[in-house]
Amino acid sequence: MTPGDVGALPLEPASWARRLLCMVYESLIVLALVLVGGLVAVGLPASAAGVEGLPRLALQVWIGGVVGAYFAGCWWRFGQTLAMKTWRLLVISADGSPLRPRQALTRLAVAALTLPVSVLWPLIDRERLFLHDRLAGTRVWRISR
Repeated sequence: MTPGDVGALPLEPASWARRLLCMVYESLIVLALVLVGGLVAVGLPASAAGVEGLPRLALQVWIGGVVGAYFAGCWWRFGQTLAMKTWRLLVISADGSPLRPRQALTRLAVAALTLPVSVLWPLIDRERLFLHDRLAGTRVWRISR
């Protein structure tokens, strides 16, 4: 699916529970990205346990970049990550258009910095949005059958 196909999809608001379950599944994908990203950065026979100082910071930045590129790239290019595709969720702009790169990066940054608060935010938000969706101007929809 490409972002241009959004108008033809039968969409309904995604429930809080469905989004949380998708996040649990997403954590498994992120774990795999961290493991593979770490292997690429450190090398197969090397051990990350002995990495200190600047190389350790470089490894952390590298892994953060890999995970960030996965999320922002998938949201911007396809409107869904692999887990969102499985759970039939789609993220689009509040106006119904596909996400712009700046929105994807804003959503990523706010989610990374405020995740515990963000997932509880729907309890007080009038539209039941996560904080990162509220601040990035995005909405998550369920693709109904």
